[in-house]
Amino acid sequence: MSQTSDSCLDKWMGREALAEAMIPVIGRLYRENNVVTSIHGRSLINKSTMNILKAHRFARRMSNHELLLEETAPLLNALSELELGAAAIDIARLTEKFRAEGNGASLDEYLRAELAEIVGKRGADDRTSTDVVLYGFGRIGRLLARILIEKAGGGHGLRLRAIVVRKGAENDLVKRASLLRRDSVHGSFEGTIRVDEEANTITANGVQIQVIYSDNPATVDYTAYGIKDALVVDNTGRWRDAEGLSQHLQSKGAARVLLTAPGKGDLKNIVHGINHRDISDEDKIVTAASCTTNAITPVLKAINDKFGIIHGHVETVHSFTNDQNLIDNFHKGDRRGRSAALNMVITETGAAKAVAKALPELQGKLTGNAIRVPTPDVSMAILNLNLEKGTTRDEVNDFLREMSLHSDLRKQIDYIDSPDVVSTDFVGSRRAGIVDGLATISNDKNLVLYVWYDNEFGYSCQVVRVMEEMAGVNPPSFPARDVVAPIAVLETAGA
Repeated sequence: MSQTSDSCLDKWMGREALAEAMIPVIGRLYRENNVVTSIHGRSLINKSTMNILKAHRFARRMSNHELLLEETAPLLNALSELELGAAAIDIARLTEKFRAEGNGASLDEYLRAELAEIVGKRGADDRTSTDVVLYGFGRIGRLLARILIEKAGGGHGLRLRAIVVRKGAENDLVKRASLLRRDSVHGSFEGTIRVDEEANTITANGVQIQVIYSDNPATVDYTAYGIKDALVVDNTGRWRDAEGLSQHLQSKGAARVLLTAPGKGDLKNIVHGINHRDISDEDKIVTAASCTTNAITPVLKAINDKFGIIHGHVETVHSFTNDQNLIDNFHKGDRRGRSAALNMVITETGAAKAVAKALPELQGKLTGNAIRVPTPDVSMAILNLNLEKGTTRDEVNDFLREMSLHSDLRKQIDYIDSPDVVSTDFVGSRRAGIVDGLATISNDKNLVLYVWYDNEFGYSCQVVRVMEEMAGVNPPSFPARDVVAPIAVLETAGA
């Protein structure tokens, strides 16, 4: 029997009330216990009532039903009574696990057993804090700052302490703060930003960031600002090899370096989710590869493990970047001198070859090219693959959807099955790449996959994951394992 309009509205208002009541509980868990709550990887920290409702609705993509606030609200309240230590808790996965494995236990009993290692530790955080310096403050630098500020919590883990830039004008500090505050692609900064021109600091949501002006990475004295053993993140792209990047290590207070671009020579190119465990304490300089390499490598690994890849071609349709000219002008690179805003521009990409640095089994099996297009953000990689084992479109899609939900690559691979999505729908995606299931083409051993990726924000999230790995600051995550569940049947409407 269909519901009346009044009953639909009453039900909606009831759900709104539950979501509103969850906000202070989420906040207290974060501030007092260092507990970050999420729904299938979507953080609930500082989210609005509507964001929480949408996150619950989104969860239907992960299982055969929508996540109910009538279940998650009591679970959150129960968590708030347990005096928890620092952790990352996915309340959707925890709810599903309780539903499947509760075996008649009360919610409190189940949570005490499931979270035993952090119950009663009230905010205790075994992680050491690591000072972070952003060397450069362009597109990636500012997005890294936003993510690090968002994850600041009680000050444990990664601590953004400073940015290093070349002074561009007398009012440089105000301009830097303004660019952090407003972004034409990613919207306004969520919070407050204050500038202290006398101290040369920007304070964003309580995080004080020292702005240091320097033209030489080897001569900065970070210890003069109370910064020590810092992880320096070079997002200028000016130096790509060990010799150039090692200049950072000559500065007082700098301990390790991460490059937000593909590295040259023997530097480890890390794609989180693939080879991040290769990072050792002895690695003083590490690179986070490129946005495209991060987008395609997890998908390629999944396909290679399941079906085997004989060879393939990667074509990237990539948003223009600052490296190109706004209008026609001289450029040392072929074609890149032509107007980025008016043209599709064929150019080269090293992403296909770079995959092998993270995934050696694909060495020599991939070729690649790129087309720059007049959009500011979100790109697409088209993977044209020849497989060892024949398959079907449905089998591939079901497999990749499952990988996005319940595998070790779920932070990297997302999956969408909608007839109306376009590039702007993926602005702000925190996954490295999103497989477009409706675009998949399969003809036995020939497979074509379309993978969207936010080449700015999604890549920045991958960089932060590498930073956390280098610093060893990942909190315990719950639930520790997933419920074994059948593959979800997705609706074709967007979340």
